[in-house]
Amino acid sequence: MTKAVTEACTARREDPIGTEGFRAMDRMAEALSAKSSSGISRAALALALFDWSVHLARAPGKQAELLHKALRKSARLAGEMTAGALHPEAPLCIAPLPGDTRFQHPGWQQWPFRLWQQAFLLNQQWWHNVTHDVPGVTPHHEEVVSFLTRQILDMFSPANLPFTNPEVLQATMQTGGMNLMQGMRNWMEDAGRTMAGQPPLGAENFVVGRDVARTPGRVVHRNHLMELIQYAPATEQVKAEPILIVPAWIMKYYILDLSAQNSLIAYLVGRGHTVFCISWHNPTATDRDLGLDDYRRLGVMAALDAVGAILPEQRIHATGYCLGGTLMAIAAAAMARAGDHRLASLTLLAAQTDFSEPGELALFIDHSQMHLLDSMMWDRGYLAADQMAGAFQLLRSNDLIWSRMVHDYLMGERAPMIDLMAWNADTTRMPYRMHAEYLRHLYLDNEFAAGRLMVDGRPAAPQNIRVPIFAVGTERDHVAPWHSVYKIHALADADQVTFVLTSGGHNAGIVSEPGHPHRHFRIATRQAGDAWQDAEEWMELHAPQEGSWWPAWTDWLETQTPGDAVPPPPMGAPEAGYPPRDDAPGTYVLQR
Repeated sequence: MTKAVTEACTARREDPIGTEGFRAMDRMAEALSAKSSSGISRAALALALFDWSVHLARAPGKQAELLHKALRKSARLAGEMTAGALHPEAPLCIAPLPGDTRFQHPGWQQWPFRLWQQAFLLNQQWWHNVTHDVPGVTPHHEEVVSFLTRQILDMFSPANLPFTNPEVLQATMQTGGMNLMQGMRNWMEDAGRTMAGQPPLGAENFVVGRDVARTPGRVVHRNHLMELIQYAPATEQVKAEPILIVPAWIMKYYILDLSAQNSLIAYLVGRGHTVFCISWHNPTATDRDLGLDDYRRLGVMAALDAVGAILPEQRIHATGYCLGGTLMAIAAAAMARAGDHRLASLTLLAAQTDFSEPGELALFIDHSQMHLLDSMMWDRGYLAADQMAGAFQLLRSNDLIWSRMVHDYLMGERAPMIDLMAWNADTTRMPYRMHAEYLRHLYLDNEFAAGRLMVDGRPAAPQNIRVPIFAVGTERDHVAPWHSVYKIHALADADQVTFVLTSGGHNAGIVSEPGHPHRHFRIATRQAGDAWQDAEEWMELHAPQEGSWWPAWTDWLETQTPGDAVPPPPMGAPEAGYPPRDDAPGTYVLQR
């Protein structure tokens, strides 16, 4: 018996449970805790509050400043109490923040609603001062405490209470209280659907393959992780080089193929492009060990192989959306390092490559939160949609939680269901290993931007990407803030980077078809060797253009596609092992 075997047997006798057994106990305890905290780490909140409160208690200067500001705001409110009552046309002493639409109704200008509105806004401003610029507080903890404080304040906004909201009171008097009765029925219906696991009311009118995801095509490749859809041509001649779209695995792909009028895929096909799109498998507990590299190999690289077999000797315009864009950028960097030159260009739609400033979503991703998420996923084998929804809703709580409650439950109204809302309710899951690796390697350690992310034993660095890049950020993106998306300028060594900043948020900014009202975008191309501009400078230097950014992208693609138009390629390549199978949208998109 060797010395190593003897030592292993001795250690086993001394520790029969094993270290992993103790770790499993920790994971089970955390997973149990997560069920009662909506997936939020109480330890992370406690650490942030302790850091902030201890430093505030030890900062007499900050305390004196807050007392001074409290007295000034009290004086302003006292002046408003008099001026607002006697002169309703007088200007407000404090205006709502940009994007805050809670107080737009004319009734908020009348006494006493105007006073309640102003008191709330002054209180909100003071608490911003309380939670910011406390000497010695860790920046991350400051952001957590500020975010938590905003959530608590918003709960008690006068706009959310039936007896302090003039619009609700007006509707109650006009309907004899029927708005509240209808609101109660709405709440009971929503609660019943949630408990039964049913989609929101009206989502049944958007059936996948009938009402949405209806662009004609065929599945030409299927493996355990994805289906590859090739779309049928809509023109007699097509561009020689195809487009491959890689959507995020956190969503169903058909956000890019919604209704006929706002389908990006249908728009590209109509402009003469041959389009392929990945449709991801909706993982279950049996897929818990699928990793980030499995998604690269079985997803992106397998799709590139299939497209290359169907259109041999043609380079490919790779396009990635959200997490799919990050994955596509990682694949592009690894391909460049390996001397694989199959890509003609790279388009990134609301996709981050540098995670040093990922926005407010990072509030939910620190080491304590990572341990909780890891335990939740370890318990189930995946991260479910209900475990993610709370964090995304809190990022836009006024729009996604409180305004909806006022509209549906106090006003008793129902916003009509639209295709984008129905898609948002068609949720997916993420495998344990993959999501843990994604959060740890990218969000926490930022390994891709630092050139430390290993792919096939070699670092995949964005500096290796040489193909032309077209990157799109959206102005109100809470998932991939445009300042973070903009950083691709500083990372890739491409000869040119064209950047677009479009109106809207993470989803509506991308699904921004021509003819959609109130849309605008900025666009500029940075050539290799041009002087660096930071994000704010870039925004100031480039004026907005009215309309959709889609035509600008297809015009850019045409400049990257050499040669004349050619006849459409065949559907699939049976001789190469890629026969056409099911009609689009395939089967994986229907998985629940």
